Amino acid sequence: MKKIIFTLLTAVLITLTFNQTRAAFPVAQKSNETSKVINTSATPIAVEEKVVSSETAKENLKSDTKKKVKKEKKSFIERVMAAGGKSQLIALLLAFFVGGLGIHRFYLGYTWQGVVQLLTLGGCGIWSLIDFIRIILGDLQPKNGPYDKTL
Repeated sequence: MKKIIFTLLTAVLITLTFNQTRAAFPVAQKSNETSKVINTSATPIAVEEKVVSSETAKENLKSDTKKKVKKEKKSFIERVMAAGGKSQLIALLLAFFVGGLGIHRFYLGYTWQGVVQLLTLGGCGIWSLIDFIRIILGDLQPKNGPYDKTL
């Protein structure tokens, strides 16, 4: 019993003594800008100005980051749309394997028809069979234009 109490007290003492974490990998510690500013011997007005400027800088950084993310997202979507032609073979394979779920309709850009096919299980299989034949014949085209790659 004495050994357990001694071990616990030693662990608590060591924990209280060392304030920093001892990780096996480097850990970046955040510096609190406001605490540094408040601990200085500057006048209260100067401290308030530094805190406000620090907050303004953080807001500017956040807005710049948001703008960069939006720009990158837009450029990514444009690249995908530019290179994103539809393949007749992929549409045919989708219609064959998961035609009852209407996945080929989603792929071709017909979202509402895909939802209806999903809910009706491809019109009990009849609608998906008709779509499979139409894709083979090239009659069922993507919504935004012809196939990029045909059979």
